Amino acid sequence: MVRIGVTGHMNITEATATLVYDAVRTLLEQHDPATLVGVSCIARGADSVFTQAVLDAGGQLEVVMPSRDYRQRKVKPDHAQLFDALVERATMVRVMNFDDAGREAYEAANEVVVGSVDCLVAVWDGEDRQKAGTGTVVELARERGVPVEVVWPQGATRD
Repeated sequence: MVRIGVTGHMNITEATATLVYDAVRTLLEQHDPATLVGVSCIARGADSVFTQAVLDAGGQLEVVMPSRDYRQRKVKPDHAQLFDALVERATMVRVMNFDDAGREAYEAANEVVVGSVDCLVAVWDGEDRQKAGTGTVVELARERGVPVEVVWPQGATRD
């Protein structure tokens, strides 16, 4: 099995989502779908785009939920239908041992993703505006020796 994790910006534009999807699908073409596993927290934006690309490529999905209340507290109504559909298609859902979604839960979820994959796709413009953000996860992966593939296609933007 080839396990590929994702980290990335939540606030990508709709046009960027299409660019990222195409770029991720191109990356995934080098892997046999029968052995492909995507690992994602399926947050809005980059995580969900990556996840959809993995499933469309014929791969499996493992979800890492940062907390028990993540769906209720953090998934916005405009993302809920896609989030639920992706969870339904997951072969495994791991819920972190936190009651509340927050920085500690996100950091723990990021540790699990990075610690369980062969490589990490980072949908990242190279800027990090917050702790436990994309840049922090990229740094963690690099410290652990996990190869990182940065995806930020020409023309990509954030809201």
